[in-house]
Amino acid sequence: MVKYFCCADLLKSTWDQVCIAFWQRYPNPYSNHVLTEDIIFREVTPTNCLISRRLLTKTSRAPRWMERYLPKHMASSAYIIEDSIVDPQKRTMTTFTWNISHARLMSVEERCEYKINPENHSWTEMKREAWISSNVYGLSRAIQEFGLARFKTSISKTMKGFEYILAKMQGETPSRTLAETATERARETALAAKEKAKDLASHAQKKQFV
Repeated sequence: MVKYFCCADLLKSTWDQVCIAFWQRYPNPYSNHVLTEDIIFREVTPTNCLISRRLLTKTSRAPRWMERYLPKHMASSAYIIEDSIVDPQKRTMTTFTWNISHARLMSVEERCEYKINPENHSWTEMKREAWISSNVYGLSRAIQEFGLARFKTSISKTMKGFEYILAKMQGETPSRTLAETATERARETALAAKEKAKDLASHAQKKQFV
């Protein structure tokens, strides 16, 4: 049995900009789980299509109940293959990704298609499909549900990362992440506490000389 998922998204940028952002989207504040990206194959076909294959290394923390089925060195990382085809004549980009780590435990295959939005040629529409399967006897349903929930969560981060890179490319100031905002507030609080401590120490020292 295979879990199937499909959704559509809209990026308010041109197809050309989205294609460029696709190759520049790592790193971004929403992709801290992506550790490395390596191009292992690339060619231009006689019809001027760009075909690429990349190997991505990601952190992928498994739930505790799943860790017992994984070697210790594999419980927190995963290797992903990403194939892509960019067709400049049809103005489409299609990507295929699948995991080569933990594949016996859970397989996640994804297909994404980027094309010009027919209603607004300055926008790009994206169709995403995913197939999640597991062959672990007695646990396949639970593993598939876990994989689907994680996949849905990753979609949100992927889109935010895309929008962040597109904003940078277009010279806009990307919206700060919650982590960045929280870090800044923490610094401001720490600085205020430090200044207050200085004032208290100064008052205490003055009292000693009175």
